[in-house]
Amino acid sequence: MHSPVLTIVSFILIFTVVVVSHEFGHYLIARLNGIKVNEFSIGMGPALFKKKGKMTTFVIRLLPIGGACIFEGEDGVVNVPSEEEEKDENAEIKRSLEAKNFNDAPVWSRIASVFAGPIFNIILAYLLALFIVWFCGADLTTVGSVMEGYPAEAAGIEAGDVITKINGHSTHLWREVMVYSYMNDGQEMKIEYLRGGQKYTTTLTPKYSEEEGRRFIGFAGGADYIKCNNISVFKYSWFEVRYWLVATVQSLKYMVTGHAKLDDLAGPVGVANIIDDTIEETAPMGAFTVLLNMMNIAVLLSVNLGVLNLLPIPALDGGRLLFLFFEAVSGRKLPPEKEGIVHLIGFVLLMILMIAVLFNDIGRFFR
Repeated sequence: MHSPVLTIVSFILIFTVVVVSHEFGHYLIARLNGIKVNEFSIGMGPALFKKKGKMTTFVIRLLPIGGACIFEGEDGVVNVPSEEEEKDENAEIKRSLEAKNFNDAPVWSRIASVFAGPIFNIILAYLLALFIVWFCGADLTTVGSVMEGYPAEAAGIEAGDVITKINGHSTHLWREVMVYSYMNDGQEMKIEYLRGGQKYTTTLTPKYSEEEGRRFIGFAGGADYIKCNNISVFKYSWFEVRYWLVATVQSLKYMVTGHAKLDDLAGPVGVANIIDDTIEETAPMGAFTVLLNMMNIAVLLSVNLGVLNLLPIPALDGGRLLFLFFEAVSGRKLPPEKEGIVHLIGFVLLMILMIAVLFNDIGRFFR
């Protein structure tokens, strides 16, 4: 039995790295575009630490989840100089040198500043994947065996075939093949594969297994690995990140089409439980194996955060981008106060969802 301290430390480190990369993306691109950042905070709840810089207050808060990068003038909020600052003979000079209000910046500068958070999450995932793939290699899309009585056998697929595309989507890792198979709910699948260097195409419909409770194509793989401790690490690390992007997008589609339940969602408590289980399972294999698995969880969370933040939902980056793209196309700007109300409503709804997921996570421990 490992110490719970290791789980807590791992949880805090993973969430901190993922959130810092996201908020730093907003911060860096905003500053490069001349936009003032009032606050850069990590965590939620009461402030544990504050450091006031020349333009930005850096804050660490109690709960190690979430963060914020608050721009000057965002949602109609503008910092007003205090009386002391007004009396300072250099205050006017200082303010003239300060960065501009968010809403005064060109629309494409604002779009870049908002879009940067999710992009930096993808960059972080790629950097972590370089380390993971260098040591672990990559699982190729080679069919290892074919199950009797399933569609793959009837379609003529054989062991040794290399799956190259599913429904027009290129596949580079076996896990991508598994995602498309697992998320299928009965539709036909067009599969392209190579055999002896020659390309073949077949169409099949996954067969439902009562025993497993899901549909199967009818082949297995994932045992054919390639070492990537060379220049190929750059290519396969991108495939690793791409796999998590595909898995996240496919999972969202699966959820939107009504196939997912509340039990399929996990909040911070659920993630902490996953981290704890992973440490317990991999600890006998050594500290380095535990580290690789923690980095893999960080890649998953970073990609998830990047993709989810791009959803066109108020209070998320995607919601803000929706308003900004509307402004870029139409040339009309929604009043910041009204946009702020829309985002506030979205934030409240997200908090309700987070609370529901939290109680569901806690409830799992008592089932």
